[in-house]
Amino acid sequence: MIPRILLGALLACAAFAAIAQDNAVARSLAATCANCHGTDGRSVTKEVTPLAGLPKEYLVSQMKAFQEGKRPATVMHQIAKGYTDAQIDLIAGYLSAQKK
Repeated sequence: MIPRILLGALLACAAFAAIAQDNAVARSLAATCANCHGTDGRSVTKEVTPLAGLPKEYLVSQMKAFQEGKRPATVMHQIAKGYTDAQIDLIAGYLSAQKK
């Protein structure tokens, strides 16, 4: 039998590894936004909306609106269609956690 404290430590390590992996995936996905929206969503021009620090729910809803053609765009409607709901959730979570 594994002592409870050791089992707890093993479970904590596994949870930390899963979170770290999700963060790495989220950061990689969000990096695709950098070409237009800046590194970590910090836009350097007035013409492109900065995404860093925006509420996660807002970012998800806007990506859905692009996917469904409900929000006008130049290329975002095409880009948004390339992501799954889970990927959009990861991207939105990552960008919302960034400082403006």
